[in-house]
Amino acid sequence: MGQKRVWLKSGGYIIIDQTEALAAIDVNTGRYTGKKKLEDTVLKTNLEAVKEVAYQLRLRNLGGIIIIDFIDMDKPANREKVYNALMEALKKDKARTNILKISEFGLIEMTRKRVRESLNQALCEPCPYCDGRGRIKSKSTVCYGIFRAVRRDNIELPGDKIMISVNPDIADILYDEESQGVEELEALLGKKIIIKARNTFHQEQYEITGI
Repeated sequence: MGQKRVWLKSGGYIIIDQTEALAAIDVNTGRYTGKKKLEDTVLKTNLEAVKEVAYQLRLRNLGGIIIIDFIDMDKPANREKVYNALMEALKKDKARTNILKISEFGLIEMTRKRVRESLNQALCEPCPYCDGRGRIKSKSTVCYGIFRAVRRDNIELPGDKIMISVNPDIADILYDEESQGVEELEALLGKKIIIKARNTFHQEQYEITGI
């Protein structure tokens, strides 16, 4: 079925999550910080991700509804560049695709008609206990979703600190594997981030508050 995380040459990466309802692809800068302004770094990573996304769609034969979450871009012209680059890259795809315009938050919604079974369908079968609904977001995907939500909501959060309440397993990831991402977010926003583990929270559940 392939790895969920696919690295880009620049040091960025994409995360691919496939569920019964849709496929979600998240783009991240990862180790790549660039030498110029953040916007330039983001644009370069997104344009590099476009080529890899188009390739992975064909390789994994992903179909149905596909959501691509590019890194947020402030300039409309840059969002248009990424959209046009994706349109161009998908010309090589034999499967029929329909793409909606990129949103101001970097989201692209599209559909793709499969020409054969996807790898997930070919190698797996529905769970007999839950009728194939037994999927939740991976811990890493939850962390990346939290990072994106913090960046998006920061302007509306009061105080000079941000508290993120999460499931204990997610808290462990944020303290360990994704600690660099937390530090980068603190530097970007100029605010201290506090991680609070809550035993009652589901793995996908989190709460972001300003303090």
